[in-house]
Amino acid sequence: MQSFPPTDLISYVGLILISDELQAPADFLVHRASASLLSVSEDIERVKSVASKSNLNLSQNARFKFIDLNTLLEEEPDNNTSRDLRLRRVFDLVTSEVHNVQGGDGKSLIILDDIASLEWLGHSVLDLSRFCRALKALCLKEGATLVIRHHILSRSEPDILFHHLQQLCSYHVEVRPLSSGRSGAVSGELCLHMGPVVSEPSQQLIARATALQYRLTDGGAIFFNKGTSEGVL
Repeated sequence: MQSFPPTDLISYVGLILISDELQAPADFLVHRASASLLSVSEDIERVKSVASKSNLNLSQNARFKFIDLNTLLEEEPDNNTSRDLRLRRVFDLVTSEVHNVQGGDGKSLIILDDIASLEWLGHSVLDLSRFCRALKALCLKEGATLVIRHHILSRSEPDILFHHLQQLCSYHVEVRPLSSGRSGAVSGELCLHMGPVVSEPSQQLIARATALQYRLTDGGAIFFNKGTSEGVL
């Protein structure tokens, strides 16, 4: 039996990109951490439900902060407020959250879930790229971890925003369905790639050929090596 993610990956200072697909959503990874969660497409009850499967009670977790980006971005005191300025308000809020946690001698974990939905809502790739760069710079300065989830619609034709995020990230967690199709014993597989900003990996990388497989159960995700019998036990 394997485990994922490694503890030192979550505490890594920098940007970790998580990509997933419709047939293999990465909720089981994103919604199991004590973090400031910037959510676009999920409501708080859904997040709590997923976390509870990993024995996490977010209602009693003082380090968990849920920020509904849809509501925040819709708050327009001025009808002429540009989308760029609305993202600036989000950045200012995240900055405040990071400083609050750091002031309490804690380590910040910021999760943006998910950035693809912000593009679908009309924010330009340029604005979102600048927003991610600003969040990354903030986290590097404050010694915090930034995790960004991006939904991929077509694995064969990744979008421009995904390519921008790949260039920014230190590590890329790729969650994908089985190429052979659905399986009752295996829900999907994941890989861990090194980003271009890392010269020497501090993590053990997981190539596609040796992808770590997982099965989703009522008690959370079970991880096992590709091709082992653990997946069907």
